Amino acid sequence: MSGVIVTGPPRADPGDVEALAEYGVATVSEAMGRTGLLGPGLRPIQEGVRIAGSAVTVLSWPGDNLMIHAAVEQCGEGDVLVVTTTSPSTDGMFGELFATALRRRGVRGIVINAGIRDTQELRDMGFAGWAKAVSAQGTVKATGGSVNVPVVIEGQVIRPGDVIVADDDGVVVVPRERARRTAEASEAREAKEADARADFLEGRLGLDRYGLREKLGALGVRYTSYEDHAREAGA
Repeated sequence: MSGVIVTGPPRADPGDVEALAEYGVATVSEAMGRTGLLGPGLRPIQEGVRIAGSAVTVLSWPGDNLMIHAAVEQCGEGDVLVVTTTSPSTDGMFGELFATALRRRGVRGIVINAGIRDTQELRDMGFAGWAKAVSAQGTVKATGGSVNVPVVIEGQVIRPGDVIVADDDGVVVVPRERARRTAEASEAREAKEADARADFLEGRLGLDRYGLREKLGALGVRYTSYEDHAREAGA
């Protein structure tokens, strides 16, 4: 397949990216109306790490990492490399040598809808990764693809310069035009959750805080004693 390498795409404001880095993937997705998640298949190779950065996107042939080599040149400080393939692949397309080159350029991590390898080395060097698979299977460098074009992972479109937030819960994409208001909505959601947390610490139940007892009743859910339930079940 032929392709294109797009240079100098627009990026989200760095201040907005840093603001989004304060919030978890779940909070950011909820703040956008429960959208933007790249699915449960992309799992972190480490624990306790959260990153946010501007997406540099790669569309590759399965089992071929040529375009990742091409993408390194397009990466800069604060970026996150996002890689997917033209058809499903679990081959180990990314490893420690790529991470070494990317870290030198200030890249914060990789999200790859394929395989990753050298995971212990990546953890040791502190380079964060989220992948569909961990696989030692090697790849070739033989087929053209594209860099910095819109790509799709699990139905979500990721454009170059969109904001990627990733943590132990997965990965979410924030369109660059929505970065600031999503950060503001995330802050408001965090404040709301802090109020709820304080109530729960004092022993208040979600059933009462959120008016859910009334909802249960409206849905026809009733309370009954064990003895009455056993008697009714045996009737």
